[in-house]
Parts: sequence; structure tokens; C-alpha cells
Amino acid sequence: MRYDTKAFQKEVNAYKKQIPSCKGKTILILFDISQKSAFFSLASLSRAFHEKGADVHAHGTNGQSRNLAVLKEVWECYTDMAEGIRNEKTNALQNFLLLADKRCHGKLKNIFSPPNLFLIAEEKGFDGSLWLPYSAAWLNEKRQKDLRDTSRIIWDQVYDLTKDDTVSVNFELIRKDEDLGLPLEDYLDSFRISYSMMMAASKQVRGMAGSTSRSSQLDAPEKISELKATLIGCEMSKESSEPVYAAFRELSSQLRINRMETASAVFAIHGKGYPGRHSFGEGIGYPSPDGRTRWSSPGQMIYKLDFYPQTALDPRPPRARIAFTETVPLDIFIKTCKIDWLAMQKRDHSIIDIANKCDHIIVKGNRFGKYQTDLKIGLVRDGQRYRFRGSDVETRNLLSPHYKDIKAGTMANIPGGEAFTTPKYVEGQFIGDVVISLDQSYKLRAKDPFVINCHGNRYKVIREPKIIGKKFREKKDQAWKKILEQEKSKSMPLEIIKIQKDNFSNIGEFAINTNPNAQLCDYLIVNEKIANMIHIALGSGFEPDRATGYHTDIVIDAPRQKLNIYGVE
Repeated sequence: MRYDTKAFQKEVNAYKKQIPSCKGKTILILFDISQKSAFFSLASLSRAFHEKGADVHAHGTNGQSRNLAVLKEVWECYTDMAEGIRNEKTNALQNFLLLADKRCHGKLKNIFSPPNLFLIAEEKGFDGSLWLPYSAAWLNEKRQKDLRDTSRIIWDQVYDLTKDDTVSVNFELIRKDEDLGLPLEDYLDSFRISYSMMMAASKQVRGMAGSTSRSSQLDAPEKISELKATLIGCEMSKESSEPVYAAFRELSSQLRINRMETASAVFAIHGKGYPGRHSFGEGIGYPSPDGRTRWSSPGQMIYKLDFYPQTALDPRPPRARIAFTETVPLDIFIKTCKIDWLAMQKRDHSIIDIANKCDHIIVKGNRFGKYQTDLKIGLVRDGQRYRFRGSDVETRNLLSPHYKDIKAGTMANIPGGEAFTTPKYVEGQFIGDVVISLDQSYKLRAKDPFVINCHGNRYKVIREPKIIGKKFREKKDQAWKKILEQEKSKSMPLEIIKIQKDNFSNIGEFAINTNPNAQLCDYLIVNEKIANMIHIALGSGFEPDRATGYHTDIVIDAPRQKLNIYGVE
């Protein structure tokens, strides 16, 4: 065992005895990034709160936090408003909420209310609504030097971090066992990875954050994260002439919401689940400065990735670049990321150079009973092709270097290592037998694979593992409902709704994996990088005219299936 999980559970039980009834409540935990004991105590403390039925938002600061200052003032204003106090601030908040909730169906007001309990990290424990001692006996710091070196390599080679960059690190809290889906020790590893990434860029870190995730894309989100997102999104669109934004301009002026900031380099770890639905974005949407398009979330505006249909229509530059991973085991994180990323980029581009000369790619393997991976991947249609890309060090640039007239941002996976494209068409069949990404990564088995038939841009599932098939349909159903609701609310331009509907049953990606150190594990983000394997994604592609509401990767075991892969000019 990598950690003393008995000690961890003992800490959880001790915390639960000290925590009052808090089912359905929201807990805010504040700490400074220099408080190591406080950060690692969050592992067992967040599990304890989750087992008691609460939501948790943990917010780490590096000295003073502008965002936290704004949140506190908003909560004070809301409390005054709820108590009947009338002044310029409460009138502005009331007017904004009245206008916004007409289109958000009353879902917005609640997120402005303050947290039910708050804890502040002090010298020996958390203080505030109650006092709780620090407790992290589970922590084992093996391979600390390797982890530190890996973190520095990532900031240096993947981000090309400069002294002018500001950094944010998002980490994964620990929920109940049934909500984790994958091993507890992997989540504990993710705490160490997050902390190491923070320490490797500590002078530039603006903050750290972790919050309770949701089982469904349609669930109401953890409300502190939702409030942050709503305020930042409205601030970015507040010059709109729409009445709700006129009301927000007054609120912003009264509470100085323009103090809120975003980091220019973001590292994130994601576990099982979703953030939940973003009520303001889905009910109203965020208009671009000239009103030519609308965004459904602040994150889309902040990162402005080139495959968003809105990116070409919004003249603003991106604010940040992001790279993310899953709760991968620490040993695998080190092995796959403590590498020469720039050398891997050259390998990726050698494949890209070959692919760019091809009309199509043939993928053919052995037959297994009724099924066989036998594909024609079309790269050209009507004389046009989509860009073949690399997933390695794209985030060394804030602005994508591949566009002259579009201010598009960049994103990367950690670990990296793939050459991929949105295919023009795919013909044939493939057997998914390694892993699939849904609300988390799910392992596939050779004896119980996911089998897909492809024709044109479309796919059809012809065989599926029972539980995974159900999860896949749930993910698609939730995505479709969100598209229909945005169409009804007119929060998204109709031309984008049409794109998302038209692409809903499309194949979105074909990729050749290139990471020389990646090895089989429970996580898609690693398996989709294993050299000599390939993966295909269903749903959204990496081109603006191929966008839709979901993206589901499926990894194919090329060595087991004895795939022969070659390009045809």
C-alpha cells in the first residue's frame, strides 16, 4: 500500500465526530498555500464532510486574494438584502437577481447566499464555525525528489512558464467511496501531485481550489464555484446593452467586481463526475463585445480554444492556457511526465508530417469472432482537410501559433503524447478494448469490448458492456438535454445549436498515441498516450464545425489486435 489508508479512515471518523449535522450545507475552507499541514488535512476532512452530506469548497490563497475579497463583499450584500436593508448595494443586487432569475428559473439567487459554515486555517488547526485540528498521518512522501523534478519539467517544457505568468492549481477533493469510482490511493496521490505542482511555481501561484463535483451534468453545482464563475463571466460580458447586463454593471460598480482575476497558466486534476450545470450560461449566455456570438461558460471565454465555434467571432484574446490530468497514480505520473517533452513533440510532428501527405489512413487488425477493427480514416474531402495536431507542448503559447486572424488559446493533456485529427469521414468497424471516458475512466475488456460501426461522419454502437453502455447513454442523454434547453432559452446562437445537433452522432477524433513511457492503467488520459496504440473519440471534434455536447474517447489495443496502420497518398 502506498499510504496508510487505515490511518486515513481513522482521521475521517475523528473529524465526523467533531462535525455537526450539515447535510445539504456548503462548507468554505480557507488556507494559505504555505500551510502544508492544512492542505494535506483537506483529504480526510473533505471525505468527512462529504460523508456527512455536505458540499465543500476549499480555497487556497497566496497572501491576499482579490477573488475572495469580492466573494466576501457579495455575501455581505446578499445577507443585508435578505434582512431587508436597503441601500445602493442591496438595490443593485436585488435588481440583477430579479432580471437574471426570470431566465434562470429561480436557480441563481441561492448561489449568492453565503456558505453555511466556514473554516480558516490557523497555526495548529482550522478555526471559524468550529475548531478542528490538522490531521494527515496518512501522508507518505516517497519519491518526493522525482515528483518535484517532474513538476518543474512540466512548468518548464509544457507551459514554458515565465516570470510574468500567474498560476492557478485546481485539485480534487475526496468524496465518499461510492463517488470516487477509482482507488482512494490514487486520489491521495493527486493531493501530492497538486501540492508539488503548486510548490514548483509557488512564487507565481495566485491560488488553489477544489470543490465537490456532481454525478450528472444536469445537477445543480457546488454554489461557491458557481458564484465565482457567474461573477467572472458577467464581468467579461458586462458591456452588453442587454438589461440583465446593465443591471450587472451597476452591481459591479457598487461591489467592485472588476477586482476579480484569472491566472494565465492553469493546472487541473479531475476525478469522477462533472461540475454540474452552469445556470447563468445555460439560461442567459455571455455575449461577445460586439454581440456576434454568445458563450455558455466563462471557461470557454477564458481559454478560447480554436475548436469552439465562438472563437473566430470574438475578437478578444484568451486569458489563460490550461493543462489537465486525472487522479493518476503518482508513479505513473512521474514515469510518463518526467521525460523530454520537446523530443516527444518532434516524434509527434514526424507522424503529423506523414499524415499531412495522405488522403486517408488504413487501420486493419485480426478478426475476433464477429468483430474486427477494419477502418478507412478519411483525411481529405472535397479537396479540404482538417489540421493534424500534437498533444505535447501546445500550452507553451497563450495564443495558438496556427492561426493568424483568430485569437485562439491552447490546451494540453498531462501526460501528453498523441498525434490526432478530426477525420473527414470514417468507414468500417473498431473494437474498443482498453478504456473509455465517461463520467470517469472505465476499463474495457477484450472479452467484453465496446464495438462501433462507422459510416461517413456517423457511428453506431453494435456491442457494449452492460454497465458502460448504460453510462454512455446517460452521458449522451444529458448532453442532448442541455443542447435542447439552450435552444429553448436562446442562450446559445441558433447556428451553434444547429452545429451541435448535426454533429451529435459524429466521430470526432482519430489519434495515434506516442508517449514512450505510458503504460496500461485505469485512466484514459494515460492509456490514450501509450505508444503503439490508437484511440477514437465519439462526439465533438477539434474543429468549430464539428462541435457538439460531449467527447468520449475509446482506446484500442493495437498490439493485441495486431493492427496494421498505414497512410495512403
